[in-house]
Amino acid sequence: MLVATAQSMRELDRRAIEEIGIPGIVLMENAGRGCAEAIRRHYGPGWRKPAVVLAGSGNNGGDGMVIARHFHQWGLPVKVYLLSQREKIRGDALTNLNICLNAGIPVDATPDWETFRSRKAEMDSAHVLVDCILGTGLSTEVRGFYRQVVELLNQRSIPLVAVDTPSGVDASTGRILGAAVRADLTLTLALPKVGLLLYPGADLTGLMEIVDIGLPAALTGEEPPFIRMLDDVGMARLMHPRRADSHKGEYGHLVVIAGSPGKTGAAALAGTGALRMGTGLVTVGIPRSLNPIMEVKLTEAMTEPLPETEQGAFSITALEEILHLLEGKDALALGPGLSQHPETAEMARQLIKRCPIPCVVDADGLNAMAGRLDVLKNRSGAPLALTPHPGEMARLSSCTTKEVQEDRLGMARRFAKEHEVHLVLKGARTLVARPDGSVSINTTGNPGMASGGMGDVLTGMTGGLLAQGMPMGDALDLGVYVHGLAGDHVCAAKGAAGMVAGDLVGSLPGIIRKLSEKMNPG
Repeated sequence: MLVATAQSMRELDRRAIEEIGIPGIVLMENAGRGCAEAIRRHYGPGWRKPAVVLAGSGNNGGDGMVIARHFHQWGLPVKVYLLSQREKIRGDALTNLNICLNAGIPVDATPDWETFRSRKAEMDSAHVLVDCILGTGLSTEVRGFYRQVVELLNQRSIPLVAVDTPSGVDASTGRILGAAVRADLTLTLALPKVGLLLYPGADLTGLMEIVDIGLPAALTGEEPPFIRMLDDVGMARLMHPRRADSHKGEYGHLVVIAGSPGKTGAAALAGTGALRMGTGLVTVGIPRSLNPIMEVKLTEAMTEPLPETEQGAFSITALEEILHLLEGKDALALGPGLSQHPETAEMARQLIKRCPIPCVVDADGLNAMAGRLDVLKNRSGAPLALTPHPGEMARLSSCTTKEVQEDRLGMARRFAKEHEVHLVLKGARTLVARPDGSVSINTTGNPGMASGGMGDVLTGMTGGLLAQGMPMGDALDLGVYVHGLAGDHVCAAKGAAGMVAGDLVGSLPGIIRKLSEKMNPG
């Protein structure tokens, strides 16, 4: 599903008005009516006290006027608090304000703090509050009167519905612009907004529902560069049933290069994650002295003992053997538990540069590139994906983790475009950025997945999908979505605390089956 920023939504509105010929006031009417219907559906029973619509001076306030009018027409008590001088209202919002006044709907101008605060008792006794104060056009911090209003609203004990975005949330980034309303329900217009999906904005959104405002489908189709939200329907389309006469050779052969003393578990999780994702064959390359351990840990995967340093990590002399191992294989997963031994890091850098097949790099494979991004130039040309968590992303980008977290989408998008790689920025709302500037936002997963080994499983899963011939972007999208879905399944069954990566691995076949059935019932 396509997701909009504030800028892209403005452009869609402009095109609808100028190219399609839909008047702006018609879009406002559609938005207000759709929101009114949704609010009545959610909060309709027992509606005896007035709904209070909090309207700003812009188009978001105009939407609120339409909402109030429909409540009034349905015989539901409603009152509008206008957080502005009436003479400051312009355009379509002014038209709808005048309609409300002419229809006898109570509109109370509360343009300053003292006036607004004096209405607190009325708001405390409302049936529902409707936030139409600032909308998606906000780009500066909320200060003064509006900040006081936001802080007062967040002390409420009754439901609050935000129209388009909670006031104070940056629609394009999810940042809190000084202060923001915490909504119970957000009715976002036409398309989800990026700021409702990314934290911290996602934490203030409550339940999100999309309201159709009548934009033609031709305007909202997916054309790169896009931002989209991953969902069951889109991911199910990537799943294909297996033919009755197929064999393991048709489902790819993945090579996993991973592990070092004390970190054999990372290699085992990656290999098993790939197998559970449906990969036909998996070979795990491991430092030679650790091979007996891996042969015990892994039953279904093959192992390949490789040259090692005195410390038991991969040696630079392993490089040529690995390149020979890759001949005839379909994809490479590199990095889990690799260690940061200087010789191993150099081996990883050279392997990334020379790898002839699609490759996904995680963990110490990423650490090997920190400060050495020249590795990404003059590569073999095979598709490459990097899968950092915020700390690894900070090291790759020579910045702080805080800077990464403050602009996750921007950081991922810029890095992928500049270095012509696919990039998976892990964390709450994992992002998949493509070299063309497109970004996917994943909405599955939960805090119980903040546990060691989860990333190793994801590396194996995505590598396994690449080995099965899935295009890089699709493999990453499906991998992160199913990974989070498996985490959600385990959390629902066992709870978040104590969840371990092995729990996810065991649940993968059932998750894949359920997802596949959505597009291939029976």
